Amino acid sequence: MSEIKQPEHNQALEGEPSPEELEAAQAANEFDAVQAELTALQAKNTELSENYLRAKAEAENARRRAEDEISKTRKFALEGFAESLLPVLDSLEAGLSLKETTLEQLREGSDATLKQLKSALERNKVIEVNPEVGARFDPHQHQAISMVPSEQEANTVVTVLQKGYLIAERVLRPALVVVAAPQS
Repeated sequence: MSEIKQPEHNQALEGEPSPEELEAAQAANEFDAVQAELTALQAKNTELSENYLRAKAEAENARRRAEDEISKTRKFALEGFAESLLPVLDSLEAGLSLKETTLEQLREGSDATLKQLKSALERNKVIEVNPEVGARFDPHQHQAISMVPSEQEANTVVTVLQKGYLIAERVLRPALVVVAAPQS
């Protein structure tokens, strides 16, 4: 009799993949999934890199614009101040161009010009520091030239030798003062 070979229990039936083939197919599917994930991550990395470069360029442009603005501000900072002083200059030139003036006219012109100058300074936040006699000595706004014995309270202003000025609440020039010495 001829022997018919019977399939072993370990062999797969025809048409069904073997466990090795199933394992290989599963590995191929995992590889394809990992490959797809890698491609997606590379695309995301490229997008993030482009976004980073764009943001970096925008920051650099903003920095450059700010530097330009600061440069222009510094360059033209005095423009308003100079413009407010031009009428004072005009008044002085007009007064000096007159050939024959009386002392009274000269005095009136000088007073008017001084008022213009004070007004221009005030508009530009240049404030006069002129402490009254008896006011407390303020080392932030006053500079003591000397101390003299006085009937006044110690550390108070006896005399103002020269007015001081503030600009935007910052000392431009301290007032030069003589201060009362402590009584012994």
